[in-house]
Amino acid sequence: MHLTEKELEILQIIEQNSRIDFHDLAKMVDVDESEIADTVKKLEDMNVIVCYASIINWAKVDTYHGVTAMIDVKVTPKRGVGFNEVAKRIYRFNEVESVYLMSGAYDLSVIVNGQSMNEVAQFVSEKLSTLDSVISTTTHFILKKYKHDGTILDPINEEDKRIVVSP
Repeated sequence: MHLTEKELEILQIIEQNSRIDFHDLAKMVDVDESEIADTVKKLEDMNVIVCYASIINWAKVDTYHGVTAMIDVKVTPKRGVGFNEVAKRIYRFNEVESVYLMSGAYDLSVIVNGQSMNEVAQFVSEKLSTLDSVISTTTHFILKKYKHDGTILDPINEEDKRIVVSP
């Protein structure tokens, strides 16, 4: 799908700050506020804007003890649907946060959240590995997140607090 330069500019700004007020956004891209509302609605309807998310630094919350794992998955693609069918089966599990088709030694990268390493291990051994198309898995537990989706989670100094990701 082809988007206009204004639509691309709006997307880039919303990606950096999904809570931006339409009034401020209209000033930034030099259009009417009503045009911003119409454009955002159009992009939502087209599923270009899929959702508005917050990045939470769970390491700062004493009572949160969850774990996140990145799982490399090697699969046998199905004739006619390729990797889509197995990816769909995987992303439907509640434990799964993300699924990506990858190049390289593994076909899919799966991000999984759980309350403990044992819970994630149980998911891998009882649900993921047992899927027909899955040949093998390799699980990597995330020990600490430094930067997520362009945001530094725990700035080390004042300079880090000012770093802004440019699109």
